[in-house]
Amino acid sequence: MRLLTLFVAATLAFAQDKPAEPAQQDAEIITVKTLTGDSFDRLMNLLQVFPSVRYKGDSQLRTIVVYGPKDAVAQMRRVVEQLDRPGSEAAIGRNIEMTLTLLRCSQKAGSGAPNFPADMESVARQLKAATQYKSVELLDIIPMRLQEGKEASENFRLPGTFGPGQFATAQMAIRPEAVYRKDQGRYVRFGRMDLSFKIPVATGSFQSGVSGGGVSPVANIQYSYVDMGLKTSGDFMEGQKTVLGKMSGMTDEDAIFAVVTLKVLD
Repeated sequence: MRLLTLFVAATLAFAQDKPAEPAQQDAEIITVKTLTGDSFDRLMNLLQVFPSVRYKGDSQLRTIVVYGPKDAVAQMRRVVEQLDRPGSEAAIGRNIEMTLTLLRCSQKAGSGAPNFPADMESVARQLKAATQYKSVELLDIIPMRLQEGKEASENFRLPGTFGPGQFATAQMAIRPEAVYRKDQGRYVRFGRMDLSFKIPVATGSFQSGVSGGGVSPVANIQYSYVDMGLKTSGDFMEGQKTVLGKMSGMTDEDAIFAVVTLKVLD
């Protein structure tokens, strides 16, 4: 009986000393849909809170290969899904200075010296060489402060008049998704860059007043508003002047070109 008791006690002690079975391991490929460039790098740094998971990311393929305990891998996947969206802690990063220069081009020859900044002279020459426009004038310069991963919008009125008491207005909606580096320099990837304008255009005239009794009729010009704009997206290089495109609709002889210049603030 004593021998049986010792045998049971030894069996229980062995069971208590037996190491726990290792957690089930899992391997998975997580696709990153939104974050790129510096945002992708910030995501990879945030994932260091999972010490039990081995992982490696590729910003070009926008994938993360992970291996570790099944529960930890599942939790990492949920964290990536939460961060992989605009406005998340990983998405919002560097500040960006953007300058939007609006150039008004016409088929009519301009009078006097150009009124645009000296650094726009090369852009004006290229526009004249590539199009039928003979004159290029500065319409407006709009500075904006953007933040990587955060959408921005602005409404403004263009300077000058397009007729007696007639002003043009504009709206901008911009989303810089990521800042990243190539061999040539840094780039900003824009998921959205929408510009829309309301331009007053003379459509006719009418006379008001009394023609008799020494009172001459007054000629009044009628105006209507023309909607024009552009929508684009893509990667733009820091320090480079990028012509977004042509916005026409004012008259057959006029058009507006938008030029973007970027500076990433460290």
